[in-house]
Amino acid sequence: MTVQCRIDNVPASLNRLILLSLSAVLSFASTAAATEGWESTVSPFAPGSFPELRSLRAKYNLGWNGVTAGHADIRFGKTAAGRLELEATGGTTGFARTLWTFDVKHVGTSDAQTLRPIEVHELERGRKKEMTTKVSFTSDRVTSVREERRESNAKSKTRTFEFPNVFSVNSALLYLRTQPLQDGAVQRIVVYPATSAYLCTIKVRGRERITVPTGTYDAIKVDVQLGKIGKKRELLPHKRFRRATVWLSDDPDRLILRIETQVFVGTVYAELQSVQFDSAKP
Repeated sequence: MTVQCRIDNVPASLNRLILLSLSAVLSFASTAAATEGWESTVSPFAPGSFPELRSLRAKYNLGWNGVTAGHADIRFGKTAAGRLELEATGGTTGFARTLWTFDVKHVGTSDAQTLRPIEVHELERGRKKEMTTKVSFTSDRVTSVREERRESNAKSKTRTFEFPNVFSVNSALLYLRTQPLQDGAVQRIVVYPATSAYLCTIKVRGRERITVPTGTYDAIKVDVQLGKIGKKRELLPHKRFRRATVWLSDDPDRLILRIETQVFVGTVYAELQSVQFDSAKP
């Protein structure tokens, strides 16, 4: 199975890892993506029958080249209106924070029946800059509004992208975890994290055992590749992102256990530290 997303720089890649570490899979630079006619390779929209993810709170450590550099706190559940909501907060920690101050809050909602995305709200704060992003989804159109504020100056930009069945990061994760994920399976979906669209290719490499701070798990190993969709609908290689590997628990929860992303400056990772569920296993 294969997926793709956004990683605009090292800080942003940490941010995306926070989001990816929520439910299933994502990110990448597809070798087959540099051709025309990619639209015909997108997998049909067909949610599987896998059990719905239980409400949970999970914590992840984020790092770069083996050094812990950030944290993520993720909450997932169903709202009073019956929507699926994922809230992720995180930022840099320790020595990394002395070099680069970064905090992020992400809230994404999806339709509980169809798993289609509804809205994404994101707030990113640095030492001197703050950005807010709102992404709205319909069945065939995405609208993104980003406002950037630096001291007393502010600027805003609206972007649109028209294509059917485009996913947000969190809705893509929810959708992908419902798939059979058999060894060798491939999925191609279009994901719009914030300001650009990506063709994500997700391929299931196999099964293996993996140990993280929460225990030892049977895991599904997934490779992710990503191609940016340009203004003329051409697929472009990512300038900084190389490849990603994701390990999901091979059980009814299908939690993200670990993500390793190869970027232009080394390896960025996210690893599960703790998880609490609101209900018992089905």
